[in-house]
Amino acid sequence: MLKYKFLTGFLTLFLLGSLKAQEQEKSLYVKANALFIPIGVFNAGLEYQLNSKYTLQGDVFISPWKSFAGNHAQIYMGHLEGRYYFKEAFKHWYIGINGGLGLFDLTKWNYRGTEKFQRGFNVMAGATVGYQFQWKERWNIDVYLGGGTSQGFYHGYESVPPDSFIRYDGAEGWNRSGELIPYRGGIMISYKLK
Repeated sequence: MLKYKFLTGFLTLFLLGSLKAQEQEKSLYVKANALFIPIGVFNAGLEYQLNSKYTLQGDVFISPWKSFAGNHAQIYMGHLEGRYYFKEAFKHWYIGINGGLGLFDLTKWNYRGTEKFQRGFNVMAGATVGYQFQWKERWNIDVYLGGGTSQGFYHGYESVPPDSFIRYDGAEGWNRSGELIPYRGGIMISYKLK
């Protein structure tokens, strides 16, 4: 009886040790979007490995421009995205689902060339497709495009010289706008922290 307890205990410890040895260290990458840096827009994030094929990425997008080419262009967004890699985490093709929130003070595309602009917030939910590959030791490049539904809530304003504005839309509360649009994309340069 004592032999069986000893043998069972030994096998249990052996199996637990084997499982521990098979666990891989989870990687963490810090990343920045190379496409937006030249125009002074900040887009950076962290991607953390959950297991061999799944990661979780959190990122922020900041366009600090009060005016860009004569139009309002301030945007502040944050996203959380779960990713599934077909081969293994941080390597080759992946798909992801994401959700995000944003604040904006911008001139919508159909108001360019006017004194009208919009201020508000939006909620986003959608998907991403991308490809990530190793560039150098500890460095990856992540090329991706994502989009989905963007539900905006805003007030419409018109600039009144010299430094004032009035509401042009006549709405009682928030104007609402919902679109299917691309809202994520770029070329992220990633550095492996661990």
